[in-house]
Amino acid sequence: MSDEEDFRQFAASRQKQLLRTAYLLCGDWHGAEDLVQTAFGHLYRSWRRMGRVEHPDAYAKQVLYRCHLSANRKKRFATVPIESVPEPAASGDGFGDGSTSVLMEALAGLPPKSRAVVVLRFWEDYSVAQTADALGISEGTVKSQTARALATLRTRIGDSLSDIRRD
Repeated sequence: MSDEEDFRQFAASRQKQLLRTAYLLCGDWHGAEDLVQTAFGHLYRSWRRMGRVEHPDAYAKQVLYRCHLSANRKKRFATVPIESVPEPAASGDGFGDGSTSVLMEALAGLPPKSRAVVVLRFWEDYSVAQTADALGISEGTVKSQTARALATLRTRIGDSLSDIRRD
């Protein structure tokens, strides 16, 4: 099988998982699709070296998170508000139960790095060390970002969601 075919199979098998994670990072499906596409572009360029990577799924997620932080840091994409959307938006939140709107609204208010830390720690269930490694930051930064982000989320959400753990 060729390298290109290997990459296509890898991308097809991981796309939905990465898209859901990207949605949590971006807060909208179009931004999430763009983020996943950017991450796949980076992965494709380094695909020949992927044979040496012990955990390709973890590497793909790391690329996704770093692309997210990079895009927010560089502010490459300017958004222009418009008064109306020409076509109706899809209904539902993409997770099937409609219960995530409160959490998504609160997540949207977090800075990009804090949001990435929360998604890694509580969506992906990464440890502090794994989160630090994935984002290229110190463990102390992960801990402080987590504490601040959870405090902010608790303040914004209040008693709406009782399952946000206190660490």
